[in-house]
Amino acid sequence: MTRSCAADAAWPKIEALFRPAEEYEGDLGEFRSVLRFYDGRDVASADDWPERRREILDLWHGRMGPWPDLIEGSEIEYLEKEHVETFTRHKVRVEVGRRQRTEGFLLIPDGDGPFPAILTVFYGPENAVGLVEKSRNSIDYGYQMAMRGFASLNIGNPGSYYPNEQEAELQPLSYLAYVAANCHTLMSSLDEVDGDRIGVVGHSFGGKWAMFASCLYEKFACGVWSDPGIIFDESRPNVNYWEPWYIGYQKGTKREPGVPSETNPRTGPYKWLIENGYDLHELHALMAPRPFLVSGGSEDPISRWTALNHSVAANRLLGYENRVAMSSRPTHRVDPEALELTCLFFEHFLGAGW
Repeated sequence: MTRSCAADAAWPKIEALFRPAEEYEGDLGEFRSVLRFYDGRDVASADDWPERRREILDLWHGRMGPWPDLIEGSEIEYLEKEHVETFTRHKVRVEVGRRQRTEGFLLIPDGDGPFPAILTVFYGPENAVGLVEKSRNSIDYGYQMAMRGFASLNIGNPGSYYPNEQEAELQPLSYLAYVAANCHTLMSSLDEVDGDRIGVVGHSFGGKWAMFASCLYEKFACGVWSDPGIIFDESRPNVNYWEPWYIGYQKGTKREPGVPSETNPRTGPYKWLIENGYDLHELHALMAPRPFLVSGGSEDPISRWTALNHSVAANRLLGYENRVAMSSRPTHRVDPEALELTCLFFEHFLGAGW
């Protein structure tokens, strides 16, 4: 299958993102190797990887809670539509979980599909489609990609607890990943969307959501995670996976928001994972050989390559290069350059002709 013109034009502009800074080349840090089974055996060849991948997936699902069955034939209700520049913006209501629906926006380019597509996730869907002034040329991923000939479904947080906050059966980030998986199923059913070419993107909270979604659901073709904090890091208050609305939920236990301390200890799966030496680099490795980009800012400096190098190693075991990328900016806010690199990443890996 040949690359599109857009994909060919994009590669020279993003190629450097797939190379670690020189000081981090090959540096695996102190992280547990993803190429070693939990019982100590080495992952000796690509033939061993499916077993190792399943082991990682089972451990994390086991700690965060097993997903309900995905929704087959999920419903979409079209509420309003407006033609905008080179695409149509539909306001929609979509089924994202058991007895749970949320409103968002579906953008469909002019012309004949099926189109490659992205799912955008954030607090509110308006940010991604250009309806919030401060988000324009920053996190308006859906709008930007629609202008480049991509479809997009753009949703906000439908509620993080399943079935409710008092009796949650899943950690909130895992449930949001499940929501995203159902959105992928829905998008794949649309005539206008190529179900084999769907990526997922989000910033900050949405970056955490996009990371868990793409890692835990292998049908996403690729992912972009904007400054979510890609590893556990209690030196940075905003890398706050310990909070109950992420993976620190513990039924019947309430902790005050903030960095864990003796008086405000860790809870839930986060506590167990930290105490037993696990970290999010294992989730990253579940992407292999699917490509991903960390759009790094203040919470994800270039030193995060020590975690990303583990995914590089997993991809090399499978015979792949140029699957793990990172851009860097000094601030948490997405600037126009970081936005452009995200769009080019999607053009290269999802563009027509792939």
